[in-house]
Amino acid sequence: MGTPALLDRYELLAAWHRLIPEVEPAGRHRYELDELGEAILNPSPSARRQIVLTDVYCHLTEQIGHLAAMSMPITTPSFGIRVPDVVWMPCDRWESFDRDDPVPFVPDLCVEVLLDSDRAHDIDRRITSYLEGGATEVIVVGQSGKVEFWGAGGRRQASTFGIELPLDAMYFEERGAPSIGNVRC
Repeated sequence: MGTPALLDRYELLAAWHRLIPEVEPAGRHRYELDELGEAILNPSPSARRQIVLTDVYCHLTEQIGHLAAMSMPITTPSFGIRVPDVVWMPCDRWESFDRDDPVPFVPDLCVEVLLDSDRAHDIDRRITSYLEGGATEVIVVGQSGKVEFWGAGGRRQASTFGIELPLDAMYFEERGAPSIGNVRC
């Protein structure tokens, strides 16, 4: 018995369309598809994580423009259809596809927030898949609030896009720990 073949983007899209009627509209982006077209349920984000996601989204739109989206499904070349927490790309790229379907390519910038998330176990694979798929940069906000910037050459000291994410430390504290101010990149 051989290794199962990875689905191409058309096969992934067909699997996505088969999945969507089975899930309620409010929960459609709680699912991802692995590279074989198998559905993966993502738990609902906690209130803290939703606040951080919104904060990251707002910082991106203020710093590089309003062409960002939260929880947008994207097609990766090696890891199926994934739903990064925030994506950004220039206007002309938004115009090139049907926005009711998953983005058929990886946007220029993908952000993953690991707070209250089970994505930490596959974050290396997500980063690699986004970069191999054409992302210029991947930003990872760790469970402790540490912000990392990744590019084709590996981890970077700063964002290629000039992004700074001054995230409030209170969302990353251990319960009962005193607030220590803002976390800065």
